[in-house]
Amino acid sequence: MKQIYRKEVKIIISLAIPVIIAQLAQTGITFVDTIMAGHYSAAALSGVAIGASIWLPTILFGQGLLSVLTPIIANLNGAAKRDQIANHTRQGLVIASVLSLFIMLFLYHSDKIIALRSTAENPIDPEMVYVAVHFLRAIMWGVPGFLFYLVYRFQCEGLSNTKPAMFIMFFALLANIPINYVLIYGKFGLPEFGGIGCGITAAIIFWLMFILIKCFTLFSDSQRDIRKTPLTQLINQTIIKRITLLGIPLALAYFFEVSLFAIIALMIAPLGKEAVSAHQITFTLSSMTFAIPLSLGVATSIRVGYLLGNKKPAQAKQTAYISLSIALICALVIAVLLVVFRSFLISWFTVDPVIVSICMQLIILLAIYQLSDYLQVTASNVLRGYKDTQSILYITLVSYWVIGLPLGYVLALTNWISAPMGPAGFWVGIIAGLSCAAVLLISRMVYIQKQPIVKILQQASR
Repeated sequence: MKQIYRKEVKIIISLAIPVIIAQLAQTGITFVDTIMAGHYSAAALSGVAIGASIWLPTILFGQGLLSVLTPIIANLNGAAKRDQIANHTRQGLVIASVLSLFIMLFLYHSDKIIALRSTAENPIDPEMVYVAVHFLRAIMWGVPGFLFYLVYRFQCEGLSNTKPAMFIMFFALLANIPINYVLIYGKFGLPEFGGIGCGITAAIIFWLMFILIKCFTLFSDSQRDIRKTPLTQLINQTIIKRITLLGIPLALAYFFEVSLFAIIALMIAPLGKEAVSAHQITFTLSSMTFAIPLSLGVATSIRVGYLLGNKKPAQAKQTAYISLSIALICALVIAVLLVVFRSFLISWFTVDPVIVSICMQLIILLAIYQLSDYLQVTASNVLRGYKDTQSILYITLVSYWVIGLPLGYVLALTNWISAPMGPAGFWVGIIAGLSCAAVLLISRMVYIQKQPIVKILQQASR
């Protein structure tokens, strides 16, 4: 039995490590943007922070919808139905094309969203608003490239090939730094774009990522049979419906989680540049640490989907609990590292004593946040492997918007319970919401696994 456990741990880790590196590189782009914007000016940093708080939930809605391709393709691969994979990828591209139009339109009108939070009594700094709006109007041109990249990335991951995204994202991170520098500071005769340059750079990088992963799928020997699958229909409504019905709950779940941070950033905005900057620095560090549970979750989703496609529900259940155990250990390690090295981490972003003081408090809360976050992300990806996506939506909605955000608002901006805590109050609310989500998602996972085997396999093959 121990031999089986060791084998499963090895498989999960081998799938997860390339995803971790890819995810770290992806969040590293935001990390670099934050550092470079912060060194340019406080207005650039806070403007990019506001822009990113709208960009992330918006694009992650699209990522969530398309991410269901991973367990679908993993299940087809496990069930020896590789001839159906290419058509699912093509329909994913159709969905991505339509999504791009709506997301770009939404981002273009971001000024109206930001204006909702600015009042005569608590106005948002006009310079901050200008950077945020034009950052979003620049990055929106990269939306199609990013979504097309995701479709091919999820195809590769569904085939248990997680390395292409790792290499592509690492290259993208390296390319992001010099392009950012040139556009932010106006080198080689180009205008000095400041924080807006981060958005222009991101759009360029997204198209580069798509070109690279498309080249991989065109020339990889491991995908020769897939790219040679004949095109029977340009638009297959049955497959589009399948992807959409399974993907929309995931898209909304992604949106509810990340938009929570977007709303918080907008609520913090009237508290001043220092509060916004401290929140953004903490959120950026959170995004970096989030790469670990997300990557572990992706690996778990791939493995569970494959095993269920191969009609091995007992082994899929075992994989779920092994992944949760790994997540718990990783969360404890990361929490300790955040507390021990918090001064060093903050120094990467700023030396402003006011911002540093706020960050020192917020990173303690970020360390506590790790435990529930790692467990809820892993459990939700287990459910994704079982194709139980609607429960993720309902649990996320209740945990974040019924519990987390209202509690955070009360603690941060009112004196109903204690003196207003500012940004720290929102992070306490987030911790409460994530803890609730972790308990409910794990409970749902246990319930699903207790169902009759026939029912489990039937749902997983949807």
